[in-house]
Amino acid sequence: MDEKIRDLRERARAAIAETAQSLGELNDIRVKFLGKKGEMTVLLRSMSALAQEERPRIGKIVNEARAELEELLAAKSEELAQRELADKIAAEQIDVTLPGRTAPVGHLHPLTITLDRIKKIFLQMGFTIEEGPEIESDYYNFEALNLPKDHPARDMQDSFYITEDILLRSQTSPVQARTMQKNEPNTPIRMIAPGRVYRRDSYDATHSPMFTQVEGLVIDKGISFADLKGTLELCLHQLFDADAKVRFRPSFFPFTEPSTEVDISCSSCHGAGCRVCKGTGWLEILGAGMVHPNVLRMSGYDPTQVSGFAFGMGVERIAMLAYGVDDLRLFYDNDVRFLHQF
Repeated sequence: MDEKIRDLRERARAAIAETAQSLGELNDIRVKFLGKKGEMTVLLRSMSALAQEERPRIGKIVNEARAELEELLAAKSEELAQRELADKIAAEQIDVTLPGRTAPVGHLHPLTITLDRIKKIFLQMGFTIEEGPEIESDYYNFEALNLPKDHPARDMQDSFYITEDILLRSQTSPVQARTMQKNEPNTPIRMIAPGRVYRRDSYDATHSPMFTQVEGLVIDKGISFADLKGTLELCLHQLFDADAKVRFRPSFFPFTEPSTEVDISCSSCHGAGCRVCKGTGWLEILGAGMVHPNVLRMSGYDPTQVSGFAFGMGVERIAMLAYGVDDLRLFYDNDVRFLHQF
């Protein structure tokens, strides 16, 4: 029996010291020698076969061996735990001397930048910003703007109809009619109406079925074409170049009379003629005119007492000219390589 105890003790010591390389392996050794079915337990059960006088002595030796092995197991467990912790720290350590990784930060879209510039210019001139629904009635989108049903000029704005009388607005002009009608008759107005508009159009380098528009309206006593001209020249000089030339050409719009198209001298060739301006030296920017008397009457204003002017510009076109972009679709493709330039 003494020989068995010594052999068990030596094998357990060697296993704890040399074999156990992890807490899992150490636990296997604990079970092998000290578990319920371990070798030490088997020895204790075999003491019943010993002589009565041998039992106390052998029991003492077994208990001493057991206590020793438990101390060795505890010490080894602490050692392996410290080692595993050190390995984990080494594997997960952070080099604080490295520069931090900057999180990507978004920025304003070029169309938003352009629209904000336009808003700022008109706010500085005392204009208010008005908004209206993008799903509009036929009355406000056409009839209140001197475009009755079956008017041929409606063909210029092939629209998205939801029902016979409801459509996606093809312009922000309905906001002008709504603003006039919510005011007292002949109340002075100085406003712009920015927002998205929708037309059944091709999707190519210069057209889109959805785009952003800014329309403006000024109504008061004594408003003349000179006021329109001065307002738009000031706006365009701030948007593009203080030295840019501005040209007004006769045109037709159902809701203004007289009407005009407004051009600026080409910023690329300064009027000499190039590919951008198609050799003309001019770039078309917006349409404008004096508010038609019928539009004033339908919204409760008296054209014998007040007059006004209106204008409309496409934000995408302004942005294309300002940033030298040659394809309108780039604004909507969500290509970060393009957007990062702004």
